[in-house]
Amino acid sequence: MSVSEENANIRDHHRRLLAAKYELRRNLYKALCKDPSLPSDLREKNRFKLSKLPRNSSFTRVRNRCIFSGRARAVYETFRMSRIVFRTLASKGTLNGIKKASW
Repeated sequence: MSVSEENANIRDHHRRLLAAKYELRRNLYKALCKDPSLPSDLREKNRFKLSKLPRNSSFTRVRNRCIFSGRARAVYETFRMSRIVFRTLASKGTLNGIKKASW
């Protein structure tokens, strides 16, 4: 794993922590912004508070990455590894319960 891939994993981990920390606050502000029964000035205040939250505290900025290679695409969520790493480890037999299909 190169330095940039390692930094990407660290950045993604930081984003996950921020998203978990601000999740309740973000959901509250969003709900208050969307509620049509509230006065418009109150909704605007909550929209402003929502915009002042850190950008990386949004779950849309979280990206699933391979824990071995740092690859962002084709990552199996259950194993948290990319298809390439998964295939090499499975063919070596290091993954429990996984074996190559043959019929």
